[in-house]
Amino acid sequence: MSRSRESSDPLLAIGALADRTGVSISAIRFYEAKGLVDSERSTSGHRRFRKSVIRRLSFVLISQRLGYSLDDIRAQLDRLPNGRTPTERDWNRLATGFAADIDERIAGLQRLRDDLDGCIGCGCLSMQKCAMWNPDDGARRFGTGPRYLLGDSSADVRVDVGSR
Repeated sequence: MSRSRESSDPLLAIGALADRTGVSISAIRFYEAKGLVDSERSTSGHRRFRKSVIRRLSFVLISQRLGYSLDDIRAQLDRLPNGRTPTERDWNRLATGFAADIDERIAGLQRLRDDLDGCIGCGCLSMQKCAMWNPDDGARRFGTGPRYLLGDSSADVRVDVGSR
């Protein structure tokens, strides 16, 4: 490794990466095995990570906390270039593509927050409100599960029931 490469793109030992990110060494190895981060080998065979892996690991951590699977996270990270440190433009491209899914999740969480204490169209009919919002479990025609939290409308059920 040349001196100029070292100073312009310093490589971190796995312990230093763990210290900076708060991710255990075993978890870093796991993420590497799953293809979420890459390392290079020193002449002595030790793993060395580009500093940009700090950002990748941070992305993995926050995405996991938001409920994304490792497969989902890898699909997003696969949009970044291999073999070089991602640029701001690379991260912007990833963020733009990821934003639509995040927006959908936010909307779903808002519906859950706003509607969980009312009829959710699940078919249980256990609440007095359900007789009005989901009469005779009319929401079942949209499919299984909590139809109103999944995006269907109680207005469609009430219109359908009213036209009988």
